[in-house]
Amino acid sequence: MNQISLNDFEKIELRVGTITRVEDFPEARKPAYKLWIDFGEELGEKKSSAQIVKHYNKEDLLGKQVIGVVNFPEKQIGPVLSQVLVTGFEDGNGDVVLAAPDKPIPNGKKLF
Repeated sequence: MNQISLNDFEKIELRVGTITRVEDFPEARKPAYKLWIDFGEELGEKKSSAQIVKHYNKEDLLGKQVIGVVNFPEKQIGPVLSQVLVTGFEDGNGDVVLAAPDKPIPNGKKLF
């Protein structure tokens, strides 16, 4: 495991946001959704894609809060310009389980 300093960690902008829109992403190489996430007044709504179809259906994702890295450069993923990296953990089968707060948090708040 590589160690980093607290200063390095503080450079990563991990923020909470609420999923406001979900669409299928048929162009993706692996099954995925297109996500629109509200990160509050300061950051606004950001787009992303996530390979989370094994554990989540579109209806369950609407209104769900997630943790995202908001200060990575944008990345083109097929026809989608991803503006945020949605975080999660790999389960025992290699599928993604989203990282999320267990209580409601105002959109845009930073993880520390």
